[in-house]
Amino acid sequence: MGYMAPRWLPGGNLQTIWPALYARRFDGPAPVYRRERWTAPDGDFIDVDFVDAAVPGPRPLLVLFHGLEGSSRSHYAEAFAAFAAGQGMAFAVPHFRGCSGEMNLAPRAYHSGDYEEIGWILRRMHDQHARRGGGPVLAVGVSLGGNALLRWACEAGDTARASVNAVASVSAPLDLAAGGAAIGRGFNRLVYTRMFLATMKPKALAKLVQFPGLFDRERLVAAQDLYAFDDVFTAPLHGFRNTDDYWARGSSKPHLSAIRVPTLVVNALNDPFIPACSLPGPGEVGPHVTLWQPAHGGHVGFPLGLPPGHVRDMPERVGGWLARFAAPIPPQARAQ
Repeated sequence: MGYMAPRWLPGGNLQTIWPALYARRFDGPAPVYRRERWTAPDGDFIDVDFVDAAVPGPRPLLVLFHGLEGSSRSHYAEAFAAFAAGQGMAFAVPHFRGCSGEMNLAPRAYHSGDYEEIGWILRRMHDQHARRGGGPVLAVGVSLGGNALLRWACEAGDTARASVNAVASVSAPLDLAAGGAAIGRGFNRLVYTRMFLATMKPKALAKLVQFPGLFDRERLVAAQDLYAFDDVFTAPLHGFRNTDDYWARGSSKPHLSAIRVPTLVVNALNDPFIPACSLPGPGEVGPHVTLWQPAHGGHVGFPLGLPPGHVRDMPERVGGWLARFAAPIPPQARAQ
C-alpha cells in the first residue's frame, strides 16, 4: 500500500492544508445527501446524511465518522462518498452532536473517546440497513472520529462483528496526549489550534446560553489551546475529571490488542498533528489490526496528481481494503 506525495506538495503541513482547501474530491457532480434525524437514547438528536446505493439490493453500507468540527461536506467525506458510489455501496455520515449545522439539545457535545455513541450509531445503522434489504456494514473514522471508532472496537471486542464486518481509521490521534501536545505548539498552535477554536468556542458559548452555569465562561474565552478548552468544556461535560483524564481514558492506543474485528489503522509519519514516535508498532496491536504508516500524506491529506491535485487515492485504498470484508458474516461466526 505504498504512497508517495507529489513533489509540488512537500512536507506534512502542505499535504494537510492544500488538499482540504483546493484538491479535487470527486469526478462529476457533488454527492447529493438525504438527511435523517435520529433521536438519541438520552433524548437528544443526531443528523445522518445518506447517499443511497444506485442499485437496490443487498449492497454494502460504508459509514464514515468525521473529524474534529467536520461534516458530510468535509473534503474526505465527499471523496469517500464518491468512492462508495463508484463501488455501488450506500454511504452514510452520522454527524457528531452540534456538527450538522444545528445546535444539539443536551448539555453535552462530542469527544474523541465517545465509544458509547459510536456503538449506538453502528447498531442502529446495521439494523436499519438490514431491514431495508441492505448488505454488510463497513466503517471508517477520520481523525477524532477514527480514534472514537477504534476505541469502540477495543471495548466491543468479539461483539463488534454483530454491527460491522471491518473498520478503518485515517489519521486518528491514537495517543490523545501526544497529539494534543503537538497541536498546541509552534506553527500548529498558530494555525490549526486557532482554526479549531474559532468554531469550537462559539458553539460552547451557545451551549452556555442553553444551560446557564454549565461551565466557567471566562475560562473558556481565555483558552488558547485545546488542552485549556478541553479542561473547561469537553472533559467536565462528558464525565472526565480534567483534560489529562479525558486524554488518557479516551486514547485507543493502549487497547488496540483487544480489537477482534478486521481493522486498518492509517497514519502518515509526517502528520503535523500526530508525532510519529507516538504511533504504535506491530508489537503493540493485536492480530486483527493492520498498520499502514506511509512516510508522506500529512493529516487526512494524501494528495496525488498535478495541481490542484486530488484526494481520491486514500479513500480508494482504504475503501478497497474494507471492501475485501464485505461478504456477509455467517450467523455462527457472529455468535463467537
